[in-house]
Amino acid sequence: MKLAVRGIPSEEVDRIRRGGVDANGQPALTRIAEGVANPCRHCLGLIEEGEEKLVLSHRPFDALHPYAETGPIFLHKARCERYEGEALPAWFAFMDPALIRGYGSDDWIRYDTGNVVRGAELTAACQRILSDDTIAYAHIRSKYNCFQCRVDRG
Repeated sequence: MKLAVRGIPSEEVDRIRRGGVDANGQPALTRIAEGVANPCRHCLGLIEEGEEKLVLSHRPFDALHPYAETGPIFLHKARCERYEGEALPAWFAFMDPALIRGYGSDDWIRYDTGNVVRGAELTAACQRILSDDTIAYAHIRSKYNCFQCRVDRG
């Protein structure tokens, strides 16, 4: 099964970069990236150590509801291209472990899909979850429950 992997929408990122507020109603903070664990949720690339990054609260859902989780994410402060591909970026294999869960078309978590997997197993886990036609999409999160990306059927 082909996957459709995309970073968060460019319109949302552009709004934040222009000073718009995050999911908590606050402007993003600018910080200098330290170490190697600074993934941009727009280009799905890693922000290089020493580069400026934006730190903000993100809710990857259009509407508020009990399962509309909000958490911290990073973005490149400088312009970057939105990731759109049929595969997860290679660095996802190093997320160890990662959280994955499927959602119904109502945006509610499908508990039967939730799992903790090694990064190298994420593609197979996405394919397994999305093979169920009652699942609309999947979210991948870090072991700290930080949103990484949404995965749809390709």
